[in-house]
Amino acid sequence: MKPVYVINGFLESGKTEFITYTLAQPYFQIRGKTLLLLCEEGEVEYDAALLKQSRTVMELIEDEADFQPAKLIELEKKHRPERIIIEYNGMWNYKEMKLPWHWKIEQQITTIDASTFPMYYTNMKSLLAEQIRASELIIFNRCDGVEDLSTYKRNIKAINQKAEIVFEDSNGEINEIMEDDLPYDLKADVIELDNNGYGIWYLDSLDHLERYEGKTVEFKAMVLKPKDFPKGYFVPGRTAMTCCAEDMAFLGFACEYDGADRLSDQQWVKVRAKVAKEYFADYQGEGPVLHAVSVEQTKAPKETVISFT
Repeated sequence: MKPVYVINGFLESGKTEFITYTLAQPYFQIRGKTLLLLCEEGEVEYDAALLKQSRTVMELIEDEADFQPAKLIELEKKHRPERIIIEYNGMWNYKEMKLPWHWKIEQQITTIDASTFPMYYTNMKSLLAEQIRASELIIFNRCDGVEDLSTYKRNIKAINQKAEIVFEDSNGEINEIMEDDLPYDLKADVIELDNNGYGIWYLDSLDHLERYEGKTVEFKAMVLKPKDFPKGYFVPGRTAMTCCAEDMAFLGFACEYDGADRLSDQQWVKVRAKVAKEYFADYQGEGPVLHAVSVEQTKAPKETVISFT
């Protein structure tokens, strides 16, 4: 299999700078040739000396119609590379990208210009979502002057919960700014979660479970009872619209409750529970597990679907 590394993002998002940085690193001075497929030309150009030093050959594919397996195989035969880097065009629908059968994507990285992210997120959300959905790493650069990075992170996590997100300004990587921006009081005896608060709590728990261990949360939720779930457990959660109406996900954590057997799927309940970090088989490791203090039947909220904005 031929290893492929995909770097995507919109024009001037920092793709070329990231690839240039990577090619210049000592760890990239490896044997064999690298084929760099450039799918659009921005203001930043690759340095010929760096390409030669890193044994990288570059081919430009300007038209999306030319980005086809037959053409890619032709370029592979021409250069016989050990690995391929694709600087993908952000205006091409990533969902439609087709590679030769023996090309295997080893890593996908998305670069985002933080200063223009709100515009793209508002006007080109579907294209952006396809870029980041399978990316392992999301790099927000040019974050200077951006105050609400926590919202940016929530927007990404709503689409790709597993992605690692890095924020960078002119001084390099910056630390996350999350806790002070949370819409609830972490010091409260009971952390009450409304529609907006539930979504933020769910996503933040995936990254910062230590903030919630031992704390009590309360929220309205729909009951989900997965098959083969252990006795005495259910999943209270909410349905979320992560990108568009066709892109829905149920967000919830396993909850231990003595009366779980008496609950019905899709029943609405008000849950008060303590949060713990525990091993759970369905997580295939440790994660947030709730221990119910009380579970009461309740009416469905006015807005049953939450959204990330």
